[in-house]
Amino acid sequence: MSAEYVSFALAPAMRAGGVLADGGYQVHRDFMDFIVDGQPLLFRLSDLDAVSPLASDVPPAIFSAQVRTLLLETDSPLGGGRCVIYGCPECEDIRCGAVTAVIERDGEDIVWRDFAWQTDTAADLELNGYQGIGPFRFRGDEYRTELRRLLPDDPGGAPARRRVLLIGARVAVLAKLAAALRTIGIGAEITHDADAVPPAELRTYGAVAFGRAVGEPERAAVRAAFERAEAPAVYVDGLAPIVPLLVAQIEHALDRTPPERRRLTRLSATVEGAEIEVTSACRVQLVAYRLDRLYRSHVQQLFDGMLEPGRHRIPLDAKTVKGQSFVVARATGGVLVAPVAR
Repeated sequence: MSAEYVSFALAPAMRAGGVLADGGYQVHRDFMDFIVDGQPLLFRLSDLDAVSPLASDVPPAIFSAQVRTLLLETDSPLGGGRCVIYGCPECEDIRCGAVTAVIERDGEDIVWRDFAWQTDTAADLELNGYQGIGPFRFRGDEYRTELRRLLPDDPGGAPARRRVLLIGARVAVLAKLAAALRTIGIGAEITHDADAVPPAELRTYGAVAFGRAVGEPERAAVRAAFERAEAPAVYVDGLAPIVPLLVAQIEHALDRTPPERRRLTRLSATVEGAEIEVTSACRVQLVAYRLDRLYRSHVQQLFDGMLEPGRHRIPLDAKTVKGQSFVVARATGGVLVAPVAR
């Protein structure tokens, strides 16, 4: 088969979960994305909301089975050499739709070809084939090395650090925040400090979120406890007691996607407008949250549309972002939060 060689690599990626402006929920998923010729393959598939089969929240046995299928050590359940490349982030049902491709050996090389959108046991290339995507020819040793490093040395594998420790004074807000995080698939626990938490448990947290009432001495003590436990964590300073806003902050903190692989790379806001930068064409949703003088929260959707690569300025209504206001930008695979500067 004639196809030029392209490089193959893997990189952490995230499908951001969250509490949406309409009150719905979107599940958080961490996964390894396929980097083809230096670019995430997912970015070539328009604005597809999907994850690879290499997701960190599936049981180790299933994860290993997915890796071995991509290595062609086991047969694909779809048959015909066709494998799932990206699937539904909410479930594993092929009827929700999946990007599939034929994966085959060609001598020592591995070839991915005939990409298609599939919703049944068979793919219709004429109707649902991805024109202009592939075929991709990978050097076999590079391909196998990248995938085999995902196989755990121990059957249990390393635990996914998708947990956050919540520390604050407003117990009611923390309880609602913890419930929201658990709903979208992020573990969350509430505590006053970290002194009594065993080091092994501290190492399972990827982030620590502080409420605004937590003083600097208390924050320093928590950081010291994590340092003693050799538990690297990202520290989040809660912007306001608004649950969807805090969820977005924590989602961003847990994002392990390398900066150069992210779609949404910059967000800032003033009362005149929001500045957003994206690296590939994608749908962006911009939502404003604000607290009024009685500390009641308000939410307003500001923008929902496709943006081309580059920087964009979106005008804001000054009435919508008056007082203590914040904007959340959400795109496929990421979320950013910014206070409205005055």
